[in-house]
Amino acid sequence: MIGWNNFIVFAMLSIVLWATGAITAFVNGKNLRNISIAATTTGIAVFACFIAGLWVILQRPPLRTMGETRLWYSLFMAVSGLIVYLRYGYRWILSFSALLATVFIIINLCKPEIHDQTLMPALQSVWFVPHVTVYMFSYSIFGCAFMFALKGLISKSCKYLTAADNLVYIGFAFLSLGMISGCIWAKQAWGSYWSWDPKETWAAATWAVYAIYIHKRRKANDLHDGLLPADRQCYIWLIIGFILLQMCWYGVNLLPSASQSLHSYIN
Repeated sequence: MIGWNNFIVFAMLSIVLWATGAITAFVNGKNLRNISIAATTTGIAVFACFIAGLWVILQRPPLRTMGETRLWYSLFMAVSGLIVYLRYGYRWILSFSALLATVFIIINLCKPEIHDQTLMPALQSVWFVPHVTVYMFSYSIFGCAFMFALKGLISKSCKYLTAADNLVYIGFAFLSLGMISGCIWAKQAWGSYWSWDPKETWAAATWAVYAIYIHKRRKANDLHDGLLPADRQCYIWLIIGFILLQMCWYGVNLLPSASQSLHSYIN
């Protein structure tokens, strides 16, 4: 039976496979590219099997605790990195996505949590799984956009903006779906669509930053050689958005107001 005690086995195997995919991605050759894709995909399948097994043994979706959401983020980060690699061919993206996924896996290994079968009444809703998973997927997409922002600033190039734009459009759509489903769920659970709960406030701030990025990019001129101040500003907005996203996800739990939060169940 797959349980939390088996996590280190699945985690290490996934990390090795993702690292193999990231390393082979840098070597030219169709066969090695296929190996890179196969290794990354297998790592995703292994990690997904652990989450599925944990779901079975807990008899509930493994989405209640912060540690459980980190599992989904690591999974979706690897998935997003692979999708971006297949779509745009940037070989470095697998290294960045594997690294980010590994960081959250290591956090879970260093800070194991107690995972039980209990699920508070508010979480016993049909909106629970789609709301949280949609959010986690949008976070992983924004994570890839964040990597493009860093790469663009370091290389002083605007060539990554098109890929970043497409990622933000997708991530923004899923983030919006997450907020809408959360509002519907909140209405059913607490009688109000929006209560300016600390987590809701940070979610709104995150949404606003990515909306600003989209607005600025829609008004921007065609891409050009080099990096202009406007391009740099767009990259900076992506970095700010990713920082706010981290605050929305787990940073808010460090604030004194979190003790009164309706979302304190994820601690």
